[in-house]
Amino acid sequence: MSDAPTTDRCDGCGEPTTDALARTVRLSVDRATIDTQRLCPECFAEWIQRYQTEMGGGSTSSSDSEIIVD
Repeated sequence: MSDAPTTDRCDGCGEPTTDALARTVRLSVDRATIDTQRLCPECFAEWIQRYQTEMGGGSTSSSDSEIIVD
């Protein structure tokens, strides 16, 4: 068995990324998964910033929004 990390493509930019660096973003409503994306560190950072701007009113101190990262 190989100890080499698994490499898949980022759903955001399409670049290869290893499991150790990838982040999975899941959108769920009422416990039903609506969307799942595997993102490289750069695309994940962009996703977080876009989420905070669009859903959190641009503020990271909102108590109404919650970000959970696997």
